[in-house]
Amino acid sequence: MLEIVLLLKQLFTENKQTHLNTRFWFISLVFLLVTLQSYSQTATIKGIILDEKKFPVENVNIKTGSIGTQTNGNGFFIIKIPADRDVEIEFTHISHKKIVSTFNLKNGEDFEFNPVMNTSTEQIATVVVSSKRQKEVEGITTLNPETIRKIPGANAGVENLLMTLPGVSNNNELSTQYSVRGGNYDENLVYVNDIEVYRPFLIRSGQQEGLSFVNTDLVQNVDFSSGGFQAKYGDKLSSVLDITYKNPYQFEVNADLSLLGGSLSVENISKDSKFSGIVGLRYRDNSLLVKEKETETNYKPAFADAQAYFTYKFSNTFHLSFLGNASSNKYNYQPQTRQTNFGTLSAPKALIVYYEGQEKDQYQTYFGAFKGTYFVNDDLTLKFITSTYHTTEEEYFDILAQYRLGEVNSNIGDENLGEVEFSEGVGSQLNHGRNDLDALITTIEHKGDFKINDNRIEWSIKYTNEDIRDRLVEWEVIDSAGFSIRPPKTTPINEQPYAPYEGPLVPFQNVRATNYVTINRLQGYAQWSKRATLGTSDVWYNAGIRVHNWSISGDNITSTNQTVFSPRAQFDIKPNWGKDMLFRIAGGLYYQPPFYRELRNSTGTVRPNVKAQKSFHVVLGNEYSFKMWDRPFKLSTEAYYKKLTDVNPYTLENVRIRYRAANNTEAYAYGLDMRLNGEFVPGTESWFSFSYLKTEENIENKGYIARPTDQRLKFAALFQDYVPNIPSMKMYLNLVYNTGLPGGSPSYADPYEYQNRLPSYKRADIGFQFVMVDKNKSFKNGWKKPFKELSFGVEIYNMFDVQNSITNTWVRDVYSKRQYAIPNYLTPRVFNVRTTMKF
Repeated sequence: MLEIVLLLKQLFTENKQTHLNTRFWFISLVFLLVTLQSYSQTATIKGIILDEKKFPVENVNIKTGSIGTQTNGNGFFIIKIPADRDVEIEFTHISHKKIVSTFNLKNGEDFEFNPVMNTSTEQIATVVVSSKRQKEVEGITTLNPETIRKIPGANAGVENLLMTLPGVSNNNELSTQYSVRGGNYDENLVYVNDIEVYRPFLIRSGQQEGLSFVNTDLVQNVDFSSGGFQAKYGDKLSSVLDITYKNPYQFEVNADLSLLGGSLSVENISKDSKFSGIVGLRYRDNSLLVKEKETETNYKPAFADAQAYFTYKFSNTFHLSFLGNASSNKYNYQPQTRQTNFGTLSAPKALIVYYEGQEKDQYQTYFGAFKGTYFVNDDLTLKFITSTYHTTEEEYFDILAQYRLGEVNSNIGDENLGEVEFSEGVGSQLNHGRNDLDALITTIEHKGDFKINDNRIEWSIKYTNEDIRDRLVEWEVIDSAGFSIRPPKTTPINEQPYAPYEGPLVPFQNVRATNYVTINRLQGYAQWSKRATLGTSDVWYNAGIRVHNWSISGDNITSTNQTVFSPRAQFDIKPNWGKDMLFRIAGGLYYQPPFYRELRNSTGTVRPNVKAQKSFHVVLGNEYSFKMWDRPFKLSTEAYYKKLTDVNPYTLENVRIRYRAANNTEAYAYGLDMRLNGEFVPGTESWFSFSYLKTEENIENKGYIARPTDQRLKFAALFQDYVPNIPSMKMYLNLVYNTGLPGGSPSYADPYEYQNRLPSYKRADIGFQFVMVDKNKSFKNGWKKPFKELSFGVEIYNMFDVQNSITNTWVRDVYSKRQYAIPNYLTPRVFNVRTTMKF
């Protein structure tokens, strides 16, 4: 907590004139939240209660707290309950079993519940009901926010849990970016409360990333679709992550502290129920993870942010909300030495590197959005959204690496065991960078939602202005055994030391560019959906179309204008079988109009004529719900195929994507995703995932080769457990196995010449948590009295200490002209302690 306070103090006092008003309003809002009193917003439950013979049951008493009602002569009831929290309702009748059900519904949601009461006075088990079923019909996976907050991981959060889902891959635990079904990191949509959010541009490695935009302490609902999503979601090729932040119903404080940093959130609602809000502060320091790596460094990261979500109800029909975020990520990296052992037992080798210089990166982002929601009536809702995203990014580095590559002494008992005895390569490498980027993205949008009978019509129109200012200055000089290495495929060829070279000395790589680019976008969609019956089966239809027009202009750039249309559809059927089966087919024509990074090629040149990448996508799905060990389970299966044209090829180095800014490639992807989830341990949800993927591309008709994201096989598991005799002692296990990606080649290399795969990625994170206080174990006196929840735990990251690598360092032997790929290993086994509390 002290680190959070100090960092925020630094953040808001760097420029006193600029931040005076910001500090005043920030402190005032936090103070206001703390002093407000609690209130509940409402949702509606209605339905018909039947008996075993399907006859309506009259005069059933329905009660929750001080709220109650009865069924009428037709067995019908309607009751309003507090929203956004667990609400227990009792259904009682003198001649039937009592039903106890727990509901958790969104504010303003209408939920239909039709229980069957059996003849008896004996109470039955509790039933937990939520609004997940409709999302399952739409092919959307809903994740429990409480699970997200508990599962251990080097980068704990929403993205950490996504990695356990089928079709979602990430071979770098230091990064929160992810690949879905063969797509890259730029092909994923992220929304928070209907507002699209963005990531930094210049990130090149996972350890530079800092914090994900999504603050898990503020999350109420998480929906994820890995393909075949509806027209109402935007123009990307791979996936959509739809986050909903909380609407508070009472005063609450949450805190989470560990050796990697901490977070604090405060939420409340006013007495008159008109104003509610939640504020979250986070601080993270990755030193614990990075200092355990093989490179000795002076490493000073400082990642922090403040987020807030406020809602004011002017009336029952008009609500205005504000979502704000300010983040500061500072990354100072000063490597010193490194030794990497590789090769085989019979021919061990080692790379020893001595460094000089440092890297200083800084990413500051500010985001603000207003959303007005007008409830015209129960069937028509109108939304008006405006948002601004501003990022300023700096990437400065000058690092000299002097290396020695050689054979290792493997004679057991020798006093020089493990040391390099014979040097095969000696050289140095100097990397220089002065990269700056300033991006301002402003959006105005209108959305509508109209229900008529069993039909639902949704529409939107959206305007976006993107103002990008970018300076790129990078060069690299490579020296091997005293001789400068020239760029690949250049003439004349340098034959030193055998023949003198008299040409000019040039850097091995040299990129310089300054770009001022403006992109204007006009987007819109309209879609229709309907629930109906087909014979004895329940069906659901959805069809829609998106249109996207964009124009590009800027200094020394020829203005262009392009338009694409994206039709999409989905059909679901639930047969009236004895087994609970749901079948789904979805697909359409998906486009991804280029963002700025996709317009800039490897030399920094902006090519405004780059087309939108296009994907014909079809998904076949099945969901089978059943009971095993008298507990609920579900097996989800999806097979998919993508045919991609006008593909913009790219290279992937760690998490940095470099596009060719050309539509000279076609590609395909197909695969199978499976997930079995349920209560393997009573009262907890766990799952096991399996994925098969094959994706290849054909660049300029040279033939098909594996794409950089060809994650062929994946196995993952998320398992929750507790000690039967000590239920307060809980265990959380997160397992991931991914086969190796093609890559590890230099970013400038021809991919057709480098198709070797990296080693498989294997990782297991485990956490042990002892719960001292929760809703089932509260205290009315003593030091534990103020806590609603309190727990302490230990986490072990990479518990089997597996050496995973994401990239290679390439060193050269000047005599043999041979290049060696030296793996850059990720984090080893790391121990962390953690405590969470709620007041």
